[in-house]
Amino acid sequence: MKKMNPPHWAARLLARFADPNTSEEVQGDLLEMYDHWVQTVGVARARRHYILNVFKLLRPFARDKKSREYSKTYLASPAMIRNYFKVALRNLTKNKGYSFINIGGLAAGMAVAMLIGLWIHDEFSFNKYHQNYDRVAKVMQTVTADGTKHYGEYMPAPLGNELRTHYGADFRYIVMSSFSGEHIVANGEKKFTRKGTYMSEEAPELFSLKMLSGTRSGLDEPYSIMLSESVAKVLFGNANPVGKIVRLDNAMNLKVTGVYEDLPYNTEFRDLTFIAPWDLYVATQSWVKSALDNAEWDNNSWQILAQLSPKADMAQVSEKIRHIKLKHSPQTAYLKPEVFLHPMEKWHLYSGWDSSGNINARIQYVWLFGIIGTFVLLLASINFMNLSTARSEKRAKEVGIRKAIGSLRGQLIGQFLSESLLVVACAFVLSIALVVLLLPAFNVLADKQIDFLWTNPLFWFAGIAFCLITGVISGSYPALYLSSFQPVKVLKGTFSLGRFAAVPRKVLVVLQFTVSITLIIGTIIVYRQIQHAKNRPIGYDRNGLITVNINTPELYNQYNVLRGSLLETGAAVEMSTSSTAPTQNSSNNGGFEWEGKDPNFKDNFCTVGVTHDFGKTVGWQFVGGRDFSRSFSTDSTGMVMNEAALKYMGYKQPAEMIGKYMKWNGVTYTVVGVIKDMLMDSPFEPVRPALFMVNYGWANVINIKLNPAMSARESLDKIESVFQKLSPGSPFDFKFADQQFATKFSTEERIARLASVFAALAVMISCLGLFGLASFTAEQRTKEIGIRKVLGATVPNLWALLSKDFVLLVIVSCAISIPLAWYFLNNWLLSYQYRTEISWWIFAVSTLGALVITLLTVSYQAIRAALLDPVKSLKTE
Repeated sequence: MKKMNPPHWAARLLARFADPNTSEEVQGDLLEMYDHWVQTVGVARARRHYILNVFKLLRPFARDKKSREYSKTYLASPAMIRNYFKVALRNLTKNKGYSFINIGGLAAGMAVAMLIGLWIHDEFSFNKYHQNYDRVAKVMQTVTADGTKHYGEYMPAPLGNELRTHYGADFRYIVMSSFSGEHIVANGEKKFTRKGTYMSEEAPELFSLKMLSGTRSGLDEPYSIMLSESVAKVLFGNANPVGKIVRLDNAMNLKVTGVYEDLPYNTEFRDLTFIAPWDLYVATQSWVKSALDNAEWDNNSWQILAQLSPKADMAQVSEKIRHIKLKHSPQTAYLKPEVFLHPMEKWHLYSGWDSSGNINARIQYVWLFGIIGTFVLLLASINFMNLSTARSEKRAKEVGIRKAIGSLRGQLIGQFLSESLLVVACAFVLSIALVVLLLPAFNVLADKQIDFLWTNPLFWFAGIAFCLITGVISGSYPALYLSSFQPVKVLKGTFSLGRFAAVPRKVLVVLQFTVSITLIIGTIIVYRQIQHAKNRPIGYDRNGLITVNINTPELYNQYNVLRGSLLETGAAVEMSTSSTAPTQNSSNNGGFEWEGKDPNFKDNFCTVGVTHDFGKTVGWQFVGGRDFSRSFSTDSTGMVMNEAALKYMGYKQPAEMIGKYMKWNGVTYTVVGVIKDMLMDSPFEPVRPALFMVNYGWANVINIKLNPAMSARESLDKIESVFQKLSPGSPFDFKFADQQFATKFSTEERIARLASVFAALAVMISCLGLFGLASFTAEQRTKEIGIRKVLGATVPNLWALLSKDFVLLVIVSCAISIPLAWYFLNNWLLSYQYRTEISWWIFAVSTLGALVITLLTVSYQAIRAALLDPVKSLKTE
């Protein structure tokens, strides 16, 4: 038999720890024994005997005080730390498959957590662009109608003057504002529609606008306008627009007095492309002037913004003005109006309330995604811990040898933690690359404009801390576990992990799939809720229906001419006007009287002014009575109500109300028909009681029904030509009703898409870990599989043997996740009054899907092991 030399490291370590005068003698004895063992028991057993004897010889030296002190000093030395990472790198490159799973899984988890963190950072940074962010508030009110509390930001015009006059010490600025709407902005031949508003002259100071040209006092001039940078560039190019003229809504020429930097995407006023003076609004709109002159406290049509004085307290001032509206409008006492200040810092995340006053807003999505990000990162960490502990038996001999030659437990812990930190560092770098690569697509998906925080020191501090914490937590268990092995048992070959060694791994796998299955169930239910609302009857026909806002005076009082011209083209089959579009309703009124009304009943109806042809345009669906008709002169004061209004008034059948009278604001209306509920507001809420009254003076929107026999493009071209003849200075801007209706689902659909992506990534990360464990299990049981094949086991038998343990773990996960998912998602659905049901099949499909995914993940390794030649499996060293 060929003579084998012992490893050189043994001689070097003997020389380091043994006495210099005796180490050569000891080495010589060991070499003679090694030669003898090779010739008598073979190479493999000779190596084992050799290692055990080295261990016995070195134990006294390892226990020597001087040796221990040397080891402790060497533990923290730069050379030792370099050695830690050198060995760690060797182990990573040696086991490329497991390294890919570890680094790839952690990188995916970190990338998800990082994207969610950037999303949450953006949510919390909303409106912080404004310097006085913490002192700006919106004046709002609550009213109670029919036992339900409603929150609104529509305020009466006289309230602004009242706050200035009697509460001036508490406020630095009081800004009156019309609600942001679409207006025609033009300069010569350049004309387009943009969103803007009329505001008090203090608005630029309140918003702390960054002026590029002009000053913040630009609104002091009566016929002035301030433009955003983007609008100014479109209108005037690179020229300085200050002092030049802009025509607004084809009605007035205004001088540009300032250009401000475009407001960022994460502000409530990001669409504010121009500001015109509030005084100009009052002077040109007679109904606004009337509301101010006559102190109409019941007309809630405007927005009031305020900035508190430096010493004022938001809560105290809010309490001061609580009953201000009730004081000036005692006739509204039945609505119990209460005025309050809503701070800007809460506008974005805390601006939704239920009827009990509980916050039901975007903050719930922040918590949701924060939890998802934490769990996805936890899944990735679990993968690392599972794979590290699973392979611990492979490194048991390495630990035994290290401890035998004098390594302290701290050195071993340092070694394994350094490997963990190296994996996390690689994963962190890879995750940054993934985030940078995916951020544009993520912005589209989340409707954001998030930039990577390259220059933010807090981000890098959090990232480094995140790596350290994740590395230590992920590596602590395997480090402590591996370093606790007893070298004598390991080197003798009697070391056993024990029957419960795999229990922690199984618990972690169950946790992984519990989270993943819960996310799958949640995604399905969110999509069902959205689909449930989309399939809800809407009470009219929105196909081929377009709306055009009336933004120019040329279109007022031109109803018959416009309608006749459109019908003559053949592009439209019907046209009408209304106070609001069919897909929205912002007008609510009370004080109606009808026969049999309970004197104590305090009514509140949605009120819509329409023309005679509105019903034919939108395709009303009558359940009783008839549509408006010009054949009946009394229909000039006609009224149509929906079924919700009929029930709200206490009637059961339409016939009970047809032909009856309702009085409001001194006018007597005749109810001519009852229609099916027309869905104009949130598709997730019940339809509100609505009254439609003939009123040509309330026209704000033109509704046009396209001819289905003509292509949409051809129809729109002909319709545009008609508008250009009647209003040549106005662009033809239209909206399809079905697209407007689709926007009502935008928030829920966006959340559902994000949740589904994160759920898919969670499942992918879990399967990645499962694949690694299945690979290790198959490798660990190679000889067992070979023996079973020799004894007649078939490939299906072996596949079932290797797969059943993982399937059982997933079944346990399903049993845990199903009640958890039902509890949390049922509570989520309760926030919607119109909601879907949680059906049993959702849980069945999720369970079946999880089992199929598990079997597909495990089967590759199981079948690969089962097909292995048993001759190779049973070969010894």
